[in-house]
Amino acid sequence: MLNFALVGCGRIAKRHSELLGNNQIANARLAAVCDIVASKAEAIGKQFSVPFYTDMHDMMRREAIDVVVVLTESGLHAEHVVALAKHGKHIVVEKPMALTLPDADRMIAACDAARIRLFVVKQNRFNVPVVKLREALEAGRFGKLVMGTVRVRWCRTQQYYDQDSWRGTWALDGGVLTNQASHHIDMLEWMMGDVESVFAMSRTALVNVETEDTAVVAVRFANGALGVIEATTAARPKDLEGSISVLGEGGTVVIGGFAVNEMITWNFGKAEPGDGEVLEKYSVNPPSVYGFGHQAYYDHVVSCIMNNSAQLVDGLAGRRSLELISAIYESIETGKEVPLRFRPTRCRLGHRHG
Repeated sequence: MLNFALVGCGRIAKRHSELLGNNQIANARLAAVCDIVASKAEAIGKQFSVPFYTDMHDMMRREAIDVVVVLTESGLHAEHVVALAKHGKHIVVEKPMALTLPDADRMIAACDAARIRLFVVKQNRFNVPVVKLREALEAGRFGKLVMGTVRVRWCRTQQYYDQDSWRGTWALDGGVLTNQASHHIDMLEWMMGDVESVFAMSRTALVNVETEDTAVVAVRFANGALGVIEATTAARPKDLEGSISVLGEGGTVVIGGFAVNEMITWNFGKAEPGDGEVLEKYSVNPPSVYGFGHQAYYDHVVSCIMNNSAQLVDGLAGRRSLELISAIYESIETGKEVPLRFRPTRCRLGHRHG
């Protein structure tokens, strides 16, 4: 049995605490919670009858913790992960892992130095339709990839941003690209491969915040495919969709729903056994706005630790999508296409002459 502790008892902590506190994850239990706002920690602590703290180091010293889950403001993830790594316990951190690449590097280095695992929450990778799409990609059923598109059309009103002073700020949160759409951006890159360059535009359409609530991004992938990211929290009056489409010479798959949870299209030129059942068997409605993948994600974390097996999203994988998001913001600020990776033009290493 692994003992989990939560650091940060805000909005997303409800989902994490319910899974761990209600024994919905095999071989895992909620052992303690912490928040600098005493009332928030107390509420979750009392709900699940576990100790609650306002000092995370005090909690780590007093309680027998195996894994600590960082659910604080995005801009504070790095500070908290680096500090907690010194306790030598595995760490799970909500998306985005950090807001800057140097911070992500510090987190990875701290966990490597402590010889602990760093898990970045990307629960949508575990949605049943998404797993099926990934299997088709790995089996080569798409052949040459042509286009990949993600759409996040969600509703976040001014009331949502006013819940906490850090929401919608550059220092601690970021906009729709960093927060709501980060899962979808990660998924697009996971499916389509390395990104060559991006060109992006954004605006703040319907709310009073520092950051963007609406953005569009054109993506050029290293394999020659093109992509589109459409992200907004200005859908009204309610959430509309969270989707991904993958088009290749061999077929097309579209996953829709409001949390990448419903198989909409499964068409391949070369049919295989089971294709006819995919729409029925691999479309699952999640019980919450966060999708249903958190449960499968925690099962994965527990399995990785107990079996010492490879994890799907480690610090480097989390950094990869952060690099893409950083390039998108660079393009928004400069108005130019931004390349993601350095390509040597004059380096003589590996070149043969004569």
